Amino acid sequence: MMESLIVLLVLAVLAVPVLLVIALVQLGSLRGRVSGLEREVERLRQSGGPAGHQATLAESSAREAAARAQGERASAPSVTVPAAPGPASAAPERPAATPAQPPPLPAAAPPPPPTSTPATPAAPVPPPRPQAPAAPAQPDFVTVAARWLRRWFTEGNVPVKVGMLVLLAGVAALLKYASDQGWMRVPVELRLAGVAAAAMAALVFGWRQRERKRVFGLSLQGGAIGVLLLVVFAAFKLYGMIPAGAAFALSVVLVAGTGVLSVKQNAMALAVFAILAGFLAPIWLSTGSGNHVALFGYYAVLNAGIFAIAWWRPWRVLNLLGFAFTWGIGTLWGVLKYRPEHYSTTEPFLLLFFAFYLLIPVLYARRRAAGRRDLIDGCLVFGTPLIAFSLQAGLLQGARMPLAFCALGLGALYAALAWWLRRDSRFFALSTPYALLGVGFATLAVPLALAAEATACVFALEGAALVWLGLRQQRLLPQLTGAGLQLAAAMAFAIGASDEIWDARWIFLNANFAGALLIALAGLASAASYRRSAAAGAPAALAGLYYLWGLLWWLGAFAGQIEAFVPSAARANAGFALTMATAWLAAEIFARHPWRALSATAMLAPAVAALFALWHIDGHLWPLRNWGWLAWAAYALLGWRLLRALRASGKGELVFAHLGWLWSWAILPGVCLQLWLRDNATAFGSGWQFAALTAPLLAMAAACLWRPGLIERPVAERFAQWRGGAMAGFALVLAFAVIVRLGSDADPAPLMWLPLLNPQALIQWGTLLVLGAWLASTLVPAGLGRRRVPLLALGGFALVTVEVLRSAHFWGGVAWSPSMYSASLVQTSLTVTWSVLGVAGWIAGSRRGQRGLWLAGAVLMAVVLAKLVLIDRSHLGNLLGIASFIAYGLLCTLVGYFAPAPPSRDAQADGGEPPSDPRTEQDASA
Repeated sequence: MMESLIVLLVLAVLAVPVLLVIALVQLGSLRGRVSGLEREVERLRQSGGPAGHQATLAESSAREAAARAQGERASAPSVTVPAAPGPASAAPERPAATPAQPPPLPAAAPPPPPTSTPATPAAPVPPPRPQAPAAPAQPDFVTVAARWLRRWFTEGNVPVKVGMLVLLAGVAALLKYASDQGWMRVPVELRLAGVAAAAMAALVFGWRQRERKRVFGLSLQGGAIGVLLLVVFAAFKLYGMIPAGAAFALSVVLVAGTGVLSVKQNAMALAVFAILAGFLAPIWLSTGSGNHVALFGYYAVLNAGIFAIAWWRPWRVLNLLGFAFTWGIGTLWGVLKYRPEHYSTTEPFLLLFFAFYLLIPVLYARRRAAGRRDLIDGCLVFGTPLIAFSLQAGLLQGARMPLAFCALGLGALYAALAWWLRRDSRFFALSTPYALLGVGFATLAVPLALAAEATACVFALEGAALVWLGLRQQRLLPQLTGAGLQLAAAMAFAIGASDEIWDARWIFLNANFAGALLIALAGLASAASYRRSAAAGAPAALAGLYYLWGLLWWLGAFAGQIEAFVPSAARANAGFALTMATAWLAAEIFARHPWRALSATAMLAPAVAALFALWHIDGHLWPLRNWGWLAWAAYALLGWRLLRALRASGKGELVFAHLGWLWSWAILPGVCLQLWLRDNATAFGSGWQFAALTAPLLAMAAACLWRPGLIERPVAERFAQWRGGAMAGFALVLAFAVIVRLGSDADPAPLMWLPLLNPQALIQWGTLLVLGAWLASTLVPAGLGRRRVPLLALGGFALVTVEVLRSAHFWGGVAWSPSMYSASLVQTSLTVTWSVLGVAGWIAGSRRGQRGLWLAGAVLMAVVLAKLVLIDRSHLGNLLGIASFIAYGLLCTLVGYFAPAPPSRDAQADGGEPPSDPRTEQDASA
C-alpha cells in the first residue's frame, strides 16, 4: 500500500515540472506582448496622439501654402488671385478649424490677397459612450478549480511551492525505502528526532525570510509545521513512543503556534493550515476511547483560537472551516454516540460553540468596510442558530416546553443583539438579519408552548405587527412575512379547533373564540395600516382584501359561538342581532375615519339582517318569540344610530341604508302578521291576510307622503334628496299588490260582507287615495302628473267592478270562479253599475264643462250598450236581464235631459257662448 502511494506521489511530482514549463512559456509570451503595448502607448503619448499628429500635418500644409502665395506675389504683383470657396463652405453648419497664419511680411510689401487654402477637416465627432458591460455569468465549480490550479502554478513563488511538495514526497519515499532495505539501523527515536530538528531549522529559516522573501518564507514555515505534525503522528500512532495525552498536547502547541504565526505575519494560508491540522488531529490521534468531553474540549480550544484570530483578521475562509468542522463532527457524534446520560456534559459545549459562532460574524463585520456586499456572512448568521436549535431539540428529545423556552430565549437574545448593533453604522446591515431571527424564534416558541388556538392568536398579532412595521419602513419583506403569519394563524386555528369548542363551558370564554377573534382583529388592523399608508403609495386593494378577511373571521368567530351555545330556535335572532351590531360598529368607525369599506358594511347589513328575520319568521311565525323582542329592539336602536353615524359623510351608502331600514319596517311586520293569520288564526279570511301584509307598507307610504318628518329623523334634512325615489318605490309596490289581489274574494270572515267596508277594500281604496295624492304632488314628474285623472279613473273603475263581483259572490251566492261571469245576477249587476258610472261621468262632465270626462262617460255607456247586445240579450228570458235593458234605457234618457254635451274645444277657444235653449243643445247632442 505504501509503495502505491509513493508511486502516485512520484508521478505527480514528475508532472509538476512539465506544467511549470508550460506555464512559464505562456507567462513569457504574455510579458512580451505587454511590453510591446507599453512601448506603443509611450510613443503615442510623446507624439500627442492621433489628434496631435493630424494638427501637425494641417499646420505644415498651411505654412507651405502661405510660402507659395508669397512667391507668386513676388513674381507677378499685379495679378490678384480670387479666393476659391473651400469645401467647408458647402457645410456651413459644421464649423471648421482655424487655419494656421502665414509668417509676417516686410513692412513695404502690400498686404497679401486672400488665398485659397484647403479646408481643414471638421472636428472629429466624439465616439459614443460605451455602455456598461453586462454582468458576466458566474463560473461553475470546474472552472473555478481550474483557475485556482492555474494561479497556484503561475503566481507567487512557484519553485518553492513545487520544491516543498517534491521534498515531502522525496523524504517520505527515502525514509520508507531506507527502512525497507535496512540501510538505516538508527533507532526510531533518533530518526524522528532528526526529522523534527530539521523541521525546526526549516521553520526558523522560513521565519527569518518572512520580510525579504515572504512567499518563500511562509511556504517553508507551513511545510516545516506539517513535518512536525507528521512526526508527532508517527511517534504516537505508528510506533507508540508517546501517550495520547502528550501527542495531543504537542499537536495543540503546534496548531496554536501556527495560528500565532499566521496572525503575526498576516498569512491566511498558515491559519487555514493550522485549523485544518487542528481539527484533523483528533481523528488521526484517536484511540477509540469515545471520550466526547476531551474531543469537545479540544474543539473549544480550537474555536477560541478562531475567535481570537477573527478579532484581528477578517478571514472568512477560516471562520467557515471552523463552522463546518465544529458543527459537522458534533452532529455526527450526536447521531451516532449521544445518549440521554450525556446531556449534562454535552449541553455546555453546545452553548459555548453557539456563543463562538454567534459573535464571530460580528467580529468579521467589525473588520470589514461598511457597505461591502460580503459584510454579512449568511452561512454563520443563519446557519448557527438553526443548527444549534436542531441539536438542542435532539438533546431534549422533543420536549415541547423546554424547547419553547429555548426558542424564546434565542428570540430575546437576537432581538437584544440587533438593538445593540443598530446603534453602530458598521453593524447596521447585520442588525436586520438578527432582528428577523429574533422575531422568527419568538414566533417558533408559540406553537411549541401553546395549543393551536393560542398559536393562532400570537401568529395573527405578530403578522399584524410586521405588516405595520413594513409599511412604516416601506419595506416589502416584513409585509409579506406578516401576511404569511396571518395565513399560518388561520391554518393553525383550523387544525386545532376541531372539537375543542364543544368542551367549553361558557360562551365567548374559550380558546376557540379568542383565536378566531384575534385573527379577525389582526386582519382589520392590517387593513387599517394599509388604509393609513395609501397616501404613501401602499396598494389600496390590499386594504380592502385585509378588511374582508378580518370581517369574515369576525362574523365566523361569533357564528361559531352561536352555533355551539345558542338554542336552535333562537339562532336566527342571534344572527339578526350580530349582523346589526357589526353594521353599527362599522358605521361608528366610519363617522370618525371615513372609508368606503366601512360604509359598505353598514349599508349592506340591514338587508342581511332582514334575511335573518325572515328565516326566523319562516320557522317560528312570530318574530318576538325566542328572544326575538331583544333582536328587534337592537335592530331599531342600532339602526337608528347607524343612520345617524352615516349622515355626516355617507353618500350613496346612506341612501341605501336608510331605504333598507325603512323597507324592513314596511315589510317584515306585515309578513309576520300575514303568516300568523294564515297558520294560527284560521277563522280570519283572506281579506284580513292581505290587509295585514300591506297595512304597514301603506302606513309607511302615507308617512313618506304627508308626514315625512316621522321617518326622516335619523337622517334629518338629507331625506329630501331621495324622498321622491322612496315614495315611488312604495307606490309601485302597493299598486302591484292591489293589482295582484284583484282576483281574490277578499273574505272578511268572521265579519259579514260589506262593500267598500271590508278589510281588503279599505286597503285597496286607501292605496288608491295615496296614489292619487302622490300623483298630484311635486314628487312625480309633470308628464306623469298630467295623467293622474285617467289613471285614477281606471283604478277606481277596476275596484268598483271587483266590489260588484264580490258582492254577487257573498250576497247572491255565486261561486267565486271564472264561471261566475255566466251568472245572470253578475251580468245585470255589472250593467247597472257601469251604467251608473257612465251616467255619473256624463253629468259631471257636463256640469263642470269637462268634455273629456263627458266623453269618458259616453264611451263607458257605449261599452255597456255593446255588452247588452252581445251578452245580456241572452238573459232577456228572466227578470234580471229585462231589468238591465230597462235600467240602461232610463239612465240614457235622463242623461239626455240633464247632461247635455259641453261646448267643443273650438267653440270655447273662439269665445262663443253656448245656446240659451237647453232643448236645442239636447237635440244637437242627440
